[in-house]
Amino acid sequence: MIEAAFKALAQMLSPPMRSILWRSIGLALVLITVLAIALQWLLSWLATSGEGWAEAALGPAAHMPLYALSWIVSVAAGLGIVFGAILLMPAITSLVASFFVDEIADHVEREYYPAERPGRALPFGIAMLEGIKFALLSILVYLIALPFVFVAGVGFLAFFIATAWLLGREYFELAAMRFRPPEEAKAMRRDNATTIFTAGLLIAAFVSIPVLNLATPLFGMALMVHMHKRLSGPQPELIKPARRPEASWH
Repeated sequence: MIEAAFKALAQMLSPPMRSILWRSIGLALVLITVLAIALQWLLSWLATSGEGWAEAALGPAAHMPLYALSWIVSVAAGLGIVFGAILLMPAITSLVASFFVDEIADHVEREYYPAERPGRALPFGIAMLEGIKFALLSILVYLIALPFVFVAGVGFLAFFIATAWLLGREYFELAAMRFRPPEEAKAMRRDNATTIFTAGLLIAAFVSIPVLNLATPLFGMALMVHMHKRLSGPQPELIKPARRPEASWH
C-alpha cells in the first residue's frame, strides 16, 4: 500500500498528468468559489431580512443594536464559509474526480500495467452520478459529524475517519467499475473493507493538507487503481496480434 502511494505521488507531476492536474485544480476552485458566493448571498439575505423583521417587531430604538448584531453575524458567516469550504473539500474533490476518472486511470494503467487488459471507460453519466452521490453522502456525513468538531479532539478524529471511509469507498469503486459491473465492484469493496479503509486513510491525510488537497482526485484515483490491481490478483496479459510474416521475394 505504501509503495502504491509513492507511485501515485510520483506520477502526479509526470508530463501526462500535468494537464489533468491543472484542469482538476481549476474546476475545484470554480466549484469552491460558486459555493462560497452562494452561501455568502444566502447568509447575507437572511441577516438583512432578520434585521428588518426584528426592527419592525422591536421598534426604531433597536436599530443600532440590531445593526451591530447584523454586522457580527455577517463577519461570522464569512468565517463560517471559509471553515465550511475546508470541511466540504472532500465532497468537492469527489465531484471533480468524476470528470477525470478515466483519464487518470488510463495513464496509471499504461505506465505500470501495459501488458494487462486496459479498463473500459465509464460512461460520463454513470461517473457523474457516482460523483454526485458521493458528494451528497459526504455532506450528510459531515453534517452529522459537525457537532462533534466542537468537542476537543473527538470531532476532528470523527471527521478524519469519515473522510477516509468516504474517499476510500468512492475512489476504489470508480477504479473497480472500469473492470467490473457496479454491483460487483461494490461487493469487492465490501469484501476488502479493511484494506480499502486503510488506503482511504492515506487519501484523507492528503485531502487535509491545504492547497495540496486540490490535487486529491489524481492521488486518490491513482492510488486506488493500484489497490484494485493488487486485490484482483494476477491479470491475464494483453494478447497482442501476431505479426504477419513478411513476404519474401525470390
